[in-house]
Amino acid sequence: MKIAEIENWGEETRRIKNLFERLGCDLVGVAPAKHFPEMDFFENWLDRGFAGEMNYLQRHREKSVNPRKILPSVQTVLVCGQLYETPLPHETAEHNSHNGWISRYAWGEDYHDRLLKILRTGVEWLNQKFDDLEYRFYVDTGPTRDRIWARYAGLGWFGKNTCFINQKVGSYFFLGEIFLNLPLQTDKPAAERCGTCTRCLESCPTKALVEPGVLDARKCISYLTIELKTAIPENLRDAIGTNIFGCDICQDVCPWNRRAPQTREDAYLPREGFYHPDLGDFYKWVRDEFPGRFKKSPLKRTKQRGLLRNVAVAMGNSGQKEFKSALAEMAESDDPLVREHAQWGLEKLKNRQSKKQRVKPTKSGKTSS
Repeated sequence: MKIAEIENWGEETRRIKNLFERLGCDLVGVAPAKHFPEMDFFENWLDRGFAGEMNYLQRHREKSVNPRKILPSVQTVLVCGQLYETPLPHETAEHNSHNGWISRYAWGEDYHDRLLKILRTGVEWLNQKFDDLEYRFYVDTGPTRDRIWARYAGLGWFGKNTCFINQKVGSYFFLGEIFLNLPLQTDKPAAERCGTCTRCLESCPTKALVEPGVLDARKCISYLTIELKTAIPENLRDAIGTNIFGCDICQDVCPWNRRAPQTREDAYLPREGFYHPDLGDFYKWVRDEFPGRFKKSPLKRTKQRGLLRNVAVAMGNSGQKEFKSALAEMAESDDPLVREHAQWGLEKLKNRQSKKQRVKPTKSGKTSS
């Protein structure tokens, strides 16, 4: 069938949306392929240097804000969302300092593969139906601004924490989009509903949210533990706490996530040991079982040396002297990045123990130094 032969695109759009919902998408919307003001904001954000070392954002800058650079015949963008929330407690709950934190999106299998599979299956169906179909699809795998298309597809709004929020499901979901030469019926953008709430701004340990809706990625714990490939700035290491891959705090405190529904995908449930892992065990896994244990996991993005760097900082911040031997071992590493952070962790533990020894309780219950 030719695209021009379709008479009722409203009905056809509903049929296509239903298809992607049946395939496993929890949210589906359609945006017009236009230039939107948020694209200018993105370019300004890059100019302010907030992207840090994420140079790939600069390389495809023009393409990422011009849909016709991606697909010259594009008319609409189909946007799909898939939930990854689980019933396990959030990062802001009380946890043992022996344990590290992995961002909940990375507990299970790599979402790129799971959501791409759904989009690919849907596109195959469309390709069989339309003889003259043209398309491109991405799941955080190409030069496109997911949140902008999602907003104009009616799926939600940009939160003050810069995460994308949907009124019904919160912000724990992945996004993917398909650029199509189909004149689908488009949706209306959702209203912004953060109101006067500033919990995310107040809760960020590194103050990376410099103003509502503006993130300085160079200070963000997720950037520091995932995207940054060099040394973590010393002035930010304390605030990282025991995070070893990403951070969920600004989402966990968001009121829209209080009753966030749970994923239907078993693949996003935590692998054994990935939920709030013991730092000692996790260190051994990274040291001895990489890449086997982390196969098809988002954690592979940071690579072995990056995870060891992060573990060294987390162990230093834990205050647990039992991690001294592991840090001492890393301090002898051939990798200067791992060695430097392990030495910092050892010094941090040493200073904490010295403070504890200086402050001793007296018989009256008071402390003396």
